[in-house]
Amino acid sequence: MKNRLKELRSERKMTQEELAKIIGVSRQTINAIEKEKFDPSLPTSFLISDLFKLPIEKIFLFEKK
Repeated sequence: MKNRLKELRSERKMTQEELAKIIGVSRQTINAIEKEKFDPSLPTSFLISDLFKLPIEKIFLFEKK
């Protein structure tokens, strides 16, 4: 799944570690999500959405294959 997490995090000058602590996951999880190697759980997606004040679909972009 495509996502804008790195872009949104960078706009706010936030490190992967800072974001990870805020939403309660590891820095490695944030890295994997940003590299599109891992899709976050729905609760984690909602936490990210709430943090950036954006709807989930503006952060995570589902593409049909």
